[in-house]
Amino acid sequence: MLANSQKPHNLYSLRTKIKEIEHELNDNVDLPTHLPELVETANLLRQNKFLINSDQKKTELISVYSQYSKSMELLISSLFEIQTELKTILQEQSSMLSSKSKPKSKPKSKSKPKSKSKPKSKSKPKSKPRSRR
Repeated sequence: MLANSQKPHNLYSLRTKIKEIEHELNDNVDLPTHLPELVETANLLRQNKFLINSDQKKTELISVYSQYSKSMELLISSLFEIQTELKTILQEQSSMLSSKSKPKSKPKSKSKPKSKSKPKSKSKPKSKPRSRR
């Protein structure tokens, strides 16, 4: 079952971190171009700095995605455990209900004759005489 109640919060914070890193990566999309007034080595240094920063962010993003997926796997496995427990409980309750609803009776024999009902008399009940005042 869900042993740690911080898992949903953890998922939320990981998802927020993922969005944050993706936004930072999108901000660094502009690869520095060669500027004619700068020396070739300066351009290479700028490009190198960009690549290092981009690689760090991508590594961080992969790490956060890994944590996120592990948290999701834990959450899904606990959901499957809950589902299995609920299924077991429902089966037990169903069997209890079906055993209670069946009355315990003696087996009926097929050769038992049906009893005839007695004819009802059509006589009216006698009324009491009225007393006079």
